[in-house]
Amino acid sequence: MLDRTALFEAALDSRLEGIGLLGRNGEVVFWNRAAESITGYEAAELVAQTFPDGLGLLLPETNGNEEARAGKAPPEESRALVRVHHKLGHTIPVLMRVVVLRDRIGERIGSAKVFHPVESIDALPHGEEIGDGAVEESCAELEERLQLEFDDFARGGAPFGVLWVAVDQASELRKTHGANASHEMLEKVRHALAQGLRPGEVMGRWGDGEFLIIAHERNAGMLAAHAQTLVGLARTADFRWWGDRISLTVSVGVAQASSDATESLAQLLARARDAMATSSEAGGNRATAAAPTDEAVKMTEDSKCCPS
Repeated sequence: MLDRTALFEAALDSRLEGIGLLGRNGEVVFWNRAAESITGYEAAELVAQTFPDGLGLLLPETNGNEEARAGKAPPEESRALVRVHHKLGHTIPVLMRVVVLRDRIGERIGSAKVFHPVESIDALPHGEEIGDGAVEESCAELEERLQLEFDDFARGGAPFGVLWVAVDQASELRKTHGANASHEMLEKVRHALAQGLRPGEVMGRWGDGEFLIIAHERNAGMLAAHAQTLVGLARTADFRWWGDRISLTVSVGVAQASSDATESLAQLLARARDAMATSSEAGGNRATAAAPTDEAVKMTEDSKCCPS
């Protein structure tokens, strides 16, 4: 019979993100291969030891006694962009998620640290920034999910695509009616779009008046059809401000990742953004499929010229 511990460790070692399990006092219980690669510290150096000073930013939160004296409990889960010192001395920006681990009776027994480098995420194209804390939090969560989903797709996982959704009236409404009206309008659109999401799809704010949807349709044609359905749903959002009914529409850019293309996540998002801009420039209230990558076009042309 396969040892459950060995199976558990093998599962964690297969992940591309770094994973560290820490005990009550910050001692390392488990350190997967990705964590070794990211930080330069091997598991044999850390297990049963507290973290070296260079990894101080990955230490667990304050202990239970300090929390009790402060009169507050630690968050069950948190995430942050932090810099970690590699064993060789340089620093690495990582997006880290921290989850408090508890036993069956609710007593804290340690924490799990899940992290991955964000050099590529830093370059991801976003919508217009407005300095809204909630929007920034949504973007951070989506950035992490995007990278994980894209990495899974690159390993042969589920089909992967993105829908870049811009609310056509957002900018004008913000100018004429203010931030509160814009916020209420976006909530109406978000709710309408959510009615059409497939199981497993994720949607979040991606800028001022913009949303991003992570989708798993089997091909680009199905993704485009799905986007067109969402365009129709957005029009059903009943938004009224001071008694006036304001019609809502969206412009959507559709980009499906191709297993034949060698593009990065940032390039995939840029294609979706450009397609969204095409929809907007054509008057809005429509979805536009992004042009395939140069590599995908080349492979398609080669297959036509040289049939097997």
